Amino acid sequence: MSEVAIIGAGLIGRAWAVAFARAGHRVAIWDATEGVAEAATAFAETALRELAANRLLDDPPETVRARMTAVATVQAAVADAAWVQESTPEVLEVKRGVLATLDAAAPAGAILASSTSAFLPSALSDHLAGRHRFCVAHPINPPYLIPACELVPAPWTDAATMDRAADFLTAAGQKPIRMQKELEGFVMNRMQGALLEEAFRLVADGYASPEDVDVGIREGLALRWSFMGPFETIDLNAPGGVRDYVLRYQSIYAGLAPSQWRRVDWAGPVLAAVEADRAARLPRADLAQRQVWRDRRLMALAAHKRRIRGETGD
Repeated sequence: MSEVAIIGAGLIGRAWAVAFARAGHRVAIWDATEGVAEAATAFAETALRELAANRLLDDPPETVRARMTAVATVQAAVADAAWVQESTPEVLEVKRGVLATLDAAAPAGAILASSTSAFLPSALSDHLAGRHRFCVAHPINPPYLIPACELVPAPWTDAATMDRAADFLTAAGQKPIRMQKELEGFVMNRMQGALLEEAFRLVADGYASPEDVDVGIREGLALRWSFMGPFETIDLNAPGGVRDYVLRYQSIYAGLAPSQWRRVDWAGPVLAAVEADRAARLPRADLAQRQVWRDRRLMALAAHKRRIRGETGD
């Protein structure tokens, strides 16, 4: 297996390190802040034990952990890298500076990938001599539990780079969402944003409480969405498939659309209602504990899906 360099070892970087090490890669971890790379390996030890407990590791936790090494310099991290995952703070000039350093230091054949969720690939890479080998690889966090990853090219990214990146991620157990060209928000934030816009509208206009909206997703749509996407959902929801669904139901959604074009300011009066509802259900002091609960539920779901795939092949 090849070497992976993790550049920036915060919440995203450390999760990427676990994902790549679990797939068999040697992982070198660097962070600009002293002690953060070492903390990432400590985090990995706990995460790997929990993954093993859920039968989500093919190797013993100590074997996977041994593939991860904290290093002191960027140059040491990328010296033998085939894949460089930049996960530094979401500040444009910081990322541009780091990427320039990586471009100069990494082997010519290495792919340079950014975890950015906010910046277009062109804004990050227009100054790079090796910009043809750059792309965004934006995970849905944490990537060792949620395999979908947005793969986004800049206008100058080589098609061969995108092919190699998609193959590399797939072999590492990820599910790349391969975009054909860059677009603000990529795929997932645009989809999630559309849902959040409607959720805030429903609460702001007094139609439903925040918890009622959450119930609708948690106990309704998400049960299907954990196994299929929106197009497969509608394909199965009409006797004749997707065309039949569109002919039957498009007029309903067309009627809804005009009322969905008005934005509600998320930070306006509705925020107090949403925050109060959430705080009543989850005291703010318990947020970190609930995040651990979330990750354990994701592990259980990942284990279930893995078991079902083994039994059914689907």
